[in-house]
Amino acid sequence: MTVQINSNYLENYSKEYAQIICDRFFSDRKFISGQEIIQLTNSTQVNFFIIKRLFELWQEELGKLKSNPFFDYRDISVHEALTQFMNVLSRRIKVERSHFEPLVKEAVSQAIHLACYPVDFYQSEIQKAPSGKINEYLKENRKYYKWHDRAIIFLIDKAGFGQDKESYTKAIAANYQVIRENLESENLLLATLGDVRPFDTDQYKGTESTSSFEKEEKPNPEPILNSIPLEEEPAPVQEEQVLEEVKAAVEEAAKPVFHSPAAKGNLDSKALKSHFSAQSYKGMKGILGELSDSLALNQRFMFTKELFDGNADLLKHALKSIDQAGSFDSAIDLINSRYVSELDWETDSEAVREFLMLVYRKYPD
Repeated sequence: MTVQINSNYLENYSKEYAQIICDRFFSDRKFISGQEIIQLTNSTQVNFFIIKRLFELWQEELGKLKSNPFFDYRDISVHEALTQFMNVLSRRIKVERSHFEPLVKEAVSQAIHLACYPVDFYQSEIQKAPSGKINEYLKENRKYYKWHDRAIIFLIDKAGFGQDKESYTKAIAANYQVIRENLESENLLLATLGDVRPFDTDQYKGTESTSSFEKEEKPNPEPILNSIPLEEEPAPVQEEQVLEEVKAAVEEAAKPVFHSPAAKGNLDSKALKSHFSAQSYKGMKGILGELSDSLALNQRFMFTKELFDGNADLLKHALKSIDQAGSFDSAIDLINSRYVSELDWETDSEAVREFLMLVYRKYPD
């Protein structure tokens, strides 16, 4: 699969984002620690992609150490001591700006790729996995996947897929077709970048100066740590079986829950709260300030046009009223009484879903 993107825009945006973040953080500090990285930006996915890259570098260092031919690193006592050493080292992250800024830039680019093209991103992750150890790779990295993770985590420990990369990539694509309507909106995910610099999705997906995300088959690295041998792989399954299993596994979770059975057309705050707490905003911070300040440019345009009859002042007033509601239940009551009926909202539309997700982030408890 090849995805067309405006590489010049992505490069410039990621570079400027990283520079702004580092200007803020390193204005009075020389180093950044691991805990500070976790809290660095409002986009938790960016933060965790930085940590992921540091972990990969950590593994590379361990690999170099174990490549020394004069010592037996397979000895159990050496292995245990080395593991303990690397674990202690991993808790002593200390990075200067000159080394850290490129990590931020790369993490931003990856997060944008994941938000807009989850199938392509996760299929590229599969290609990074050592042959025959895809499940181990996914288990190790699942903690770093904060956006659209439903597209891939169902594969972990899933019997029947074997260790075949092609089967995994097909399963990801099939799963996405089933759950795509229930994944977080790319605009909402990318809005978490907006406090640093608004991201223009249309420009990113524009036709000028385009290039591609292409997955190249690269030599698979040797496993870094000795692991327990895998059990004999199951026989390959036919593609039709894979697709049916994927569909059955996620079909129930994909059902929408936006309507109240007792009041068709109104929004049910309890069902929404349950849905969002289980499915949405994993790893995304709540909105501490005013809702109006959290909107990306494309969100503001969409809400004004599709939900508030093109009246920007009405949107502004609605956001201010929701800010003062005090709770999620009160905010939904307000939306039902003032906007759902009067403005004839289609409560299953993408615009309404995205608007409600913002309200949930304002009142997540």
